[in-house]
Amino acid sequence: MDIPVSSRDFHCLQLACVALGLVAGSIIIGVSVTKAVAALGGIFIGAAGLGLLMLAYPFLKARFNLEHLLPNLGNLRVHPHPAPDQGEGRSNANGNKEGVRSSLATVSRTLEKLKPGARGTGES
Repeated sequence: MDIPVSSRDFHCLQLACVALGLVAGSIIIGVSVTKAVAALGGIFIGAAGLGLLMLAYPFLKARFNLEHLLPNLGNLRVHPHPAPDQGEGRSNANGNKEGVRSSLATVSRTLEKLKPGARGTGES
């Protein structure tokens, strides 16, 4: 039951569906009394907008060369920037050393407070 459809007919049918969705959504929102019905109209308009985007995508892709603008859209990952030319085990900068010293000082103060006979244990 394959019926051959030309590309032009397919695009006309797709555009008609988009227009029908926009009109139906607008009418539903226009006559709605409750928020739920207005939300249904919004769903119709959103679906029509998605259909319009699908219809315009090949044109936009050819016109604006989306592969050039967004080369690796599917490969977006967060990677830390490695420090240039540093071996393992070496600290990377003075900022890192200061952060370690600050952390060690905080740990030392906490341990001092926890020792028996330290201030705050009740002995004076």
